[in-house]
Amino acid sequence: MSEKNRLPSRFFFYLITISMLLLILSFVFLLQVSTASFRSVFKLILHNGTSFYLNPTLEGDDIELPLLSSSISQVTAERPIWRGESASINSNSTMEMATSGRQRMMGCDPTRSRLRVYMYDLPPEFHFGLMGWKGRENQTWPNVENPSQIPPYPGGLNLQHSVEYWITLDLLSSDIPTIVRPCTAIRVKNSSQADVIFVPFFASLSYNRHSKLHGEEKVSVNKMLQGKLVHYLMGRHEWKKHGGKDHLIVAHHPNSMLDARKKLGSAIFVLADFGRYPVQIANLEKDVIAPYRHVVTTIPSDKSATFAERPTLLYFRGAIYRKDGGVTRQELYYLLKDEKDVVFAFGSVQRNGIRRASHGMASSKFCLNIAGDTPSSNRLFDAIASHCVPVIISDEIELPFEDVLDYSEFCIFVRASDAVKKGYLLNILRGIKENKWTKMWERLKKIVHHFEYQYPTHPGDAVDMIWEQVSHRISSIRFKHHKKSRYNRS
Repeated sequence: MSEKNRLPSRFFFYLITISMLLLILSFVFLLQVSTASFRSVFKLILHNGTSFYLNPTLEGDDIELPLLSSSISQVTAERPIWRGESASINSNSTMEMATSGRQRMMGCDPTRSRLRVYMYDLPPEFHFGLMGWKGRENQTWPNVENPSQIPPYPGGLNLQHSVEYWITLDLLSSDIPTIVRPCTAIRVKNSSQADVIFVPFFASLSYNRHSKLHGEEKVSVNKMLQGKLVHYLMGRHEWKKHGGKDHLIVAHHPNSMLDARKKLGSAIFVLADFGRYPVQIANLEKDVIAPYRHVVTTIPSDKSATFAERPTLLYFRGAIYRKDGGVTRQELYYLLKDEKDVVFAFGSVQRNGIRRASHGMASSKFCLNIAGDTPSSNRLFDAIASHCVPVIISDEIELPFEDVLDYSEFCIFVRASDAVKKGYLLNILRGIKENKWTKMWERLKKIVHHFEYQYPTHPGDAVDMIWEQVSHRISSIRFKHHKKSRYNRS
């Protein structure tokens, strides 16, 4: 009897053991499948979150990420830190990117976007036609769904004032579901639904390429277009409604819009600085300062030279004899030109000038940004892209996004009156030790993406930051309008 009782017990023991083993193996298999699926989904979310253009016909590792701008190898969607705010906030940036990507793939909700923007359908002669683009009959805009087919902006120094181009591209792409971008600004087709009215006039390009008379012309194309634009806007009910205060006009080149700016001065201007504008027409209360589009190539963070790998202490290459505030350049040139660890030389875009400047900045610890004909210059943003700590000698300069970026964390500021004192500037720079310089260098690498113009727009890049600034101005305008209207309705 005992032997018979043992047999069923052993049978059940083996059956339970085999069942447990099968259960464990099944659990491991399911875990591997789930992990692989999670990784694929997470990878797609990260791609979407970085706001690259995605080709929906490609899958997995075959996804291509073309950019129209000089790209940085790793795009960091770091949210700007307010002064006094903990840096640990940035640990949530990946999640913010992923959320942004998922939202955009489902389409931006105009009611939840920071800005609803109505863009006038101006004829091509005001925008892409200035670059030689010709669409089909009655075609106002180029197809921006495929980046490789978008008319390229003219190169060289034209690029530094191309802000108007990138903003227009961003709005044109805002209702294309295959293009992933932030939902900060969304284009609406009805002006009554808009927070801001965008005027797509490529004013900087118009000045750069069409301000001179040709042939038997008595009026330049640039001046003619400004006249036509003023006539057009003055006849629109959108302009009349608020006197143009909710209109956005990009006039980044300091000489653009010279003929029309007085009549259109109530609008929000996107400018490089206020150097050539009277305060009644342009000021920080209503206007936005935007960064130049740098012309040197952005250095990837992992390729950036360290303190010891940068043999030049201080670097400047550019025009030395300038008018207005540029007198400081001449004085500094004579003070610094013979210093062995300083490069202070004349340079231009000709004869590989951009390549030489790129190499010079990338191998220098500090890069001079001195006022010239105007308080600002592209040199500051070339330095930032090169992770060369900027030394700003320009007392009247206004800096982009300074309400959210503390420039003292990655720039050195010196008053012009002090800079021209013998030995003053070099004593300051030679007194900055490696650990302090490295801290500023690390900060440069973290904020560089805020100064990148690219298509499609990325979270926290230059275009996205400009839209944030416009949003602040619109809020201020709305506040003043509501306050003024307190007793009107009653």
